[in-house]
Amino acid sequence: MEWRRRLGLALWIFGRFLLHVLGATNTRDVAALQLLFKNWQSTHLNWTDYDPCGSSWRGVVCNNSTNSVIRLISNRGDITGTLSSAIGDLTDLVALDLSFNPQLTGEIPKELGRLTNLQYLSLQGCNFYGSVPKELGLLKNMKFFALNMNKLTGSIPPELGGFPNVTWFDIAQNGLTGPLPVSTSVPQNIGLDNLTSVVHIHLFNNSISGSLPKELATLKFLRHLMVENNALTGEIPVEYGNFAALEILRVDNNRVQGTIPATINQIPKLLELHLANNSLVGTLPDFSALKGILLLNVGENVYGPQPFPPGISNLTNLQTLKIDKGFLNGTIPDGLFALPALESVSLSNNQLSGTVTFPSTVKRLKSVNLNGNMITQAIGIVDSFNLSLVGNPVCSDNSFHLSQAVCAPIISPTWNSTNQTCSITCTDGKLRNLELCSCAFPVTIIFQFNAPSFSDISQDRMNTVKANVSYQTLVAPERVTVGGAAWMSSYRLQVIVYVFPEKGKDKMEYRESEKILTRIALHTNASFPAEFGPYSVISAFALGGNIAAKKSSLSKGAVAGISVGAVAVVLAVVAAVTYAMFQKKRADKALSKPFTSWGSMGKSGSAPKLKGARYFSLHELNKATNNFSSANEIGSGGYGKVYKGVLVTGEEVAIKKAEEGSMQGSGEFKTEIELLSRVHHRNLVGLIGFSYEQGSQMLVYEYMASGSLRDHLGTNSRHLSWNKRVEIALDSAKGLAYLHELASPSIIHRDIKSGNILLDENLKAKVADFGLSKLVPQTDGKGHVSTQVKGTLGYLDPEYYMTQQLTEKSDVYSFGVVLLELITAKQPIEHGRYIVREVKAALDRGGLSYLLPLLDPYLRDYPREDLDKFLEIALSCVDESASNRPTMNEVVKELEILLSHISSSGFTREARASPLYSDAKSLRSDDSSFQYSGRFPQVVEPK
Repeated sequence: MEWRRRLGLALWIFGRFLLHVLGATNTRDVAALQLLFKNWQSTHLNWTDYDPCGSSWRGVVCNNSTNSVIRLISNRGDITGTLSSAIGDLTDLVALDLSFNPQLTGEIPKELGRLTNLQYLSLQGCNFYGSVPKELGLLKNMKFFALNMNKLTGSIPPELGGFPNVTWFDIAQNGLTGPLPVSTSVPQNIGLDNLTSVVHIHLFNNSISGSLPKELATLKFLRHLMVENNALTGEIPVEYGNFAALEILRVDNNRVQGTIPATINQIPKLLELHLANNSLVGTLPDFSALKGILLLNVGENVYGPQPFPPGISNLTNLQTLKIDKGFLNGTIPDGLFALPALESVSLSNNQLSGTVTFPSTVKRLKSVNLNGNMITQAIGIVDSFNLSLVGNPVCSDNSFHLSQAVCAPIISPTWNSTNQTCSITCTDGKLRNLELCSCAFPVTIIFQFNAPSFSDISQDRMNTVKANVSYQTLVAPERVTVGGAAWMSSYRLQVIVYVFPEKGKDKMEYRESEKILTRIALHTNASFPAEFGPYSVISAFALGGNIAAKKSSLSKGAVAGISVGAVAVVLAVVAAVTYAMFQKKRADKALSKPFTSWGSMGKSGSAPKLKGARYFSLHELNKATNNFSSANEIGSGGYGKVYKGVLVTGEEVAIKKAEEGSMQGSGEFKTEIELLSRVHHRNLVGLIGFSYEQGSQMLVYEYMASGSLRDHLGTNSRHLSWNKRVEIALDSAKGLAYLHELASPSIIHRDIKSGNILLDENLKAKVADFGLSKLVPQTDGKGHVSTQVKGTLGYLDPEYYMTQQLTEKSDVYSFGVVLLELITAKQPIEHGRYIVREVKAALDRGGLSYLLPLLDPYLRDYPREDLDKFLEIALSCVDESASNRPTMNEVVKELEILLSHISSSGFTREARASPLYSDAKSLRSDDSSFQYSGRFPQVVEPK
C-alpha cells in the first residue's frame, strides 16, 4: 500500500507542475482576477494559485471549452475593499454577484459596460457610492439587474433603458435624485419605458423627484411598480388604467397631488394599491371593480369630508384595508367585518360615528384599529381579534364595561419560532435547528417582503416561507428553520431564516453555502405566493467563520513530502505509465464485479438487488454519448443532466448523469435502481441499466423521443387536442395505479409532476424518476410511511406536509395538480398564483364560465360535459383531506369512462380545430352549474 501512496503523491506533484507550466485559464482572465484580489481582503477567497479554472478558485466558474471565467460569485459578506476597473477584462462573464458585502465600497466602475455577455448583475447590499455608470446600459443581454441597498447618488441614467431582456430592475434603497427618465423626455429617446420585458421595477426609498411618467403604462409585462418613499409630485396618470399585468402599485409616501383617477379601477390584475401619505384631494372612487384586490391603503391624504367609500364591502378577496386620516364620516357598513378574507382594518383618525357591529363569527379578522373616531357603541366584540377604540366616546362611557385592552393601542405583532419538544442548549455561537433539535452554524438570511398584502404573521405563513426557502435553496425542509418575523416601517415584513448543514455536521461545506447564497441573491427558483409580494434580501451570511472545506485526500505526511522537488516530478512521469497499466488491468477485472467498492450505497454498503437491469462501464457510456457532448444533452435538473446515447447495438437510450453536489444521494440512487429494475409496466419508463464507476452515478433508461409533458404545455401545447390530453392523463394514471396496487410491496412515487411524465414518439405517456420513491410496509398496519417531506413545491400534498405521513393519496394529490396543468397549460405556481386555488376560486365565483380565461387557449374539441367530468376528477384528487380523495385505480376507471365517451362521440386527435371559445355562446355569464364546495388547503399551497 505504501508504494501506491507514493505513486499517487508523485502524480499529484506532476499535475501541479504541468498546470504551472501550461496554465489552463485564459491569461487575460487570470490577470484581471489578480488585480481584483489585490484590492480585496477576504477570509474565504483562496485566490493564491496560478490557475483559477484548474485549481477551483472559490467563487470562480469557468467555461470548460474556452477556459474563460463566466461566473464570479462572492456573496459571503467578508470582502473589504473596492471593485477594480479590471472587472471589465472578464469579457466572457455571464453572472457577477458580489452582493451582501457591506465593506465593499468605492464607485461602481464604468468598465462593467464592457461585459457585453453579462446577464446577471447583483451588487445589492454593499456600500458603493457615486453615480450609476451610464455605460451599464450597453449590457444588452441583461436579465437581472440589482444595485439596491447601496449609497448611490445622482440621477438614473436614461441609458439603463437599454435592457430589452431585463425582467428584474432594482435600484431601491439608495440616494438617487432627479426625475424618472422616459424616452419622450430625454434627448437620447430612451428611458425606463424601453424596458419592454421588465416584470419588476423597484425604485423605492430614494429621493426621486418629478412626476409619475404616463409612458410606463406601455410596459405590458410589468407586475410590480414600486416607487414609494421618494419625492414624486404631479398627478397619477389616467393612462395607468391601461396596465395589462400590473399587480402592485406603490406610490405611498410621496408628494403626489390631484385626485385618484377612476381608471385605476380598470387595472384588471391589481392586487395591491398603496397611495397613502400623499397630497391627494377630492373623494375616494368606487373601488368595487377591483375584484381581486388584496390590499387597499389610501389614507393620510387631504381629501374632503366623505362617507365610507362605496363598494368596499363587496371586495371578497380583500385582506388588508387602511384608510387612516381619510376624512371619513358617517357609519361603517355592517358587512365590512364579515368579508371572508379580511385580516386587518385600520380606520383611525376619521370622523366615523354611531355603532360598530361585528358579526357573530369572524373568519380571519385579527386586527381592527378604530382609534380617534366618534364611535359610541361596539357590538359583538370577541377575543379572536385585537380591537382598539382609543379616543372614541365608547371608551369613556363606563356603562359599556369595555376591557382595558380594547381601549389601548394595538401593538404591532411579531412572531417567534417555538418548539416545546426541543430544549437543547447550544454553545460556541451555534444556533438551534428546531426541526432536527441539533446545534450547528447555519447560513443566515434576512428577507424583507416589501409589499405583503396580509397582516397576520401566522404559523401557516411561516410554514410557507420555510417551504419556499427549502425549494429555492434546494435543501431538505428539515434543514430550514424560520427564526422570527416582525413588521418594519412602510409596511414591510422582515423574516429571519436559518439554513443548516446536513444532519451530523457542524458547518456547511463552502460550495454548498455558496450555491445557497447565490440562489437567494439572484432570486433563482423564487416562488413566494402573490400575497407575500416582492422581496429583498437585506442580509445573508454564513455563521461560524471558517466554512468547512473538503478534506484533501493527501495525508499530512504526503503534503510535507511535496518538497521532494524536481526529482520526484521526473520519477512521476515514469511511474505514471506503470500505474496507468496497473489501473487498466484492475478496472477490466472490476467490470465483472462492479459493486466491490459500492461504498456508502445504502446502510449496509451492499449492491442493489437487480431484476433485469445491466451494468454499463464508463467507457461504454462515454462512447454512446460522444464523451457526454453538449450536443447530446436533452435535459437537466437538480441531479445533473440527461444525455441521449446510442449503444453499440444501435439502441437509443437516455442517460441521467448525476453531477457533484447532486440532490440525489447514494441512497436515492440505489432506490431508483432497485425499484425500476423490478417494476415493469408499459406506462412506466423502463430502466435498461446503470453505471457506478469512479464514483459516478448514471442511470440508463429507454429513450422517450418526445420529452416530458411539461415540454408540451404552454406555447407548445397547440398540438395537444382534447382527447390526446385525456389519453396522456389515463396513461399516467395507469402507471401510478400499478405502483400503488399491483407492485409488491406497493410504491409511493412521491414526486409526481408534469416534468416526470415522459412521452414517446406517439405521445404515449410513461411515469419516470423514482429517486424519491418509498416502499409501503405490508405488515405495519398503519397505511402510511412516516418520513421527512420531499417532493416539488406546487405538487406537495398539504396533509403530507403537515403530518409527514406519506400515503398513496399523496401521489393522488400531485396527480390532480397535473390534471389541472393539462387543461390550463399553467405551471402549478405561476406569477405567484397557485393553480389549485385559482381553479377552485374561479369555479366558486360562477362556474365554468369563470374558468374559461384560465384554460389553455390552444385547448380544442372539448364537449362541455366532458370538461365538467375531467374537472370533477381533478378536483376530487386535490381535495384537502386525503380520505376524500379517490384511489388511483378509481381515477383510472373514471378516465377510461371519459375517454370512451369521447371516442363514441366521434372526437379524434385530428378532429375539428375549433377555437377554445367556439362553444362559449352556450355558457351564460351567470352559469354556475359547476361549483366546487371543498375547502382550500391552508398550508403549503400559496394563496
